[in-house]
Amino acid sequence: MQKKNLIIPKLTIRKGDLVQVIAGDSKGKQGKIVEVLTKVNRVIVEGANMVSRHTKPNAANPNGGIVKKEAAIHVSNVMVVDAKTGKPTRIGKQKNAEGKFVRISKKSGEEIKL
Repeated sequence: MQKKNLIIPKLTIRKGDLVQVIAGDSKGKQGKIVEVLTKVNRVIVEGANMVSRHTKPNAANPNGGIVKKEAAIHVSNVMVVDAKTGKPTRIGKQKNAEGKFVRISKKSGEEIKL
């Protein structure tokens, strides 16, 4: 059996970015990115796409029960929030004064910082 070449795309979204959900049940919610899952093109956003998990009793949770936690959202369903305008924006890349590529907001032209 032959292995498939797994192409992992470069994502413009990073851990710690403030994003807004633009599609799905959590549409309109804003939150920070907790984790980026590059292999499956998904992100976990703080406070968005909450699901219920039924857990057995364990050392961390002696009673068990139903626990609410965030589920992964596809990268295409979130957009970075522009710090200047507070609205969702697309991301571009541009060289700064030192010659390094930085992420910039397409709406305001400002550099996106974590």
